[in-house]
Amino acid sequence: MELTKSEMEIMDVLWEKKVPMSRSDLLASSEEKSWKDSSVHILLNGLLQKEAIREAGLVKRSKTYGRLFIPTMTREEYFANTIFSHRYKPQIQGLFAALLNRPEITTQDLEAVSRMIQEKKA
Repeated sequence: MELTKSEMEIMDVLWEKKVPMSRSDLLASSEEKSWKDSSVHILLNGLLQKEAIREAGLVKRSKTYGRLFIPTMTREEYFANTIFSHRYKPQIQGLFAALLNRPEITTQDLEAVSRMIQEKKA
């Protein structure tokens, strides 16, 4: 599954807030968006069809009810799925080497990954 830029903007809000959100919540929380307010319904339906989000109940807003939405996966799970959904998948060793060469990687990150690798081996 690949998401469009506009869909990613909605997902980023959902991932950051970590709570079920309604259409109006998303509109209020989307500060830098490339889509029009009137497009949010279409974007949400697209995300539902792609199974990137799911309904998480209803909320009453004045006289009407609105659906609440939550992501079906974490940001990290989405990117991992995206990497391995391509026709030409990267070699695991090469992918790890490229990630480890990123300046954003901290000693704490390395220690946490090392623990995960040890747990996976066990």
